[in-house]
Amino acid sequence: MAEETMNDFMDEIDKSLLKGKDGDGFIWDKLNSLLESGEYVDVEVTEAVKGGVVAFLEEKRGFIPASKLSLSYVDESKLPEFVGKTLKVKVITVEPEDEKLVLSAKEYLKEEAEAKKAEAVSKVQVGLVTEGTVESLQNYGAFVKLENGTSGLVHISQISNQRIAHPSSVLKVGQTVKVKVIAIKDGKLSLSIKALDDVGATEVTEEKIEFESEGEATTSLADLLKKAGF
Repeated sequence: MAEETMNDFMDEIDKSLLKGKDGDGFIWDKLNSLLESGEYVDVEVTEAVKGGVVAFLEEKRGFIPASKLSLSYVDESKLPEFVGKTLKVKVITVEPEDEKLVLSAKEYLKEEAEAKKAEAVSKVQVGLVTEGTVESLQNYGAFVKLENGTSGLVHISQISNQRIAHPSSVLKVGQTVKVKVIAIKDGKLSLSIKALDDVGATEVTEEKIEFESEGEATTSLADLLKKAGF
């Protein structure tokens, strides 16, 4: 009986050690390793709190700020919608002395979005004519989102054949425009609205020249016949 009591006592000591400073230190060391490696791990959101949500990693309470939950702004009222969801996160802050663990889901989402963008851009060819929606207007040009989900810049010099002081004098956000892809560099699309106007102008000019040439040829033949006495 005394032996059984001693064994139970030793088991309790072992459990205490695992839950105590040594076991706790091991956990924080593992979390530090995740911080240094930048490895992504899956966590389940368990609670919505002020300014973010909570998820446990290696039995430690981790905080994910609202600004690190999505690529877009997350309103405080929307935080409960994340409870129960599994997110891929990266450890961004580890402070054992303060029991502070901060996680972020934004980095993974950003990498995923960039990969999808790169794939979409790889399918676009220079010379493609397509429609898009004006996303924003800057002093230097307009950003247009194409039908395939990619975005490109129409430089101010490529908006109109006429010189303009600002893109807003010709375009507005939300407007649907037809554009031509004129260059692709480092995964970025350069677009042009002006190029399509130039094509139309060239076609009209060519028809005009052809018509005038025919007119000149007819006049020249009439002159020759007149001179010949006909």
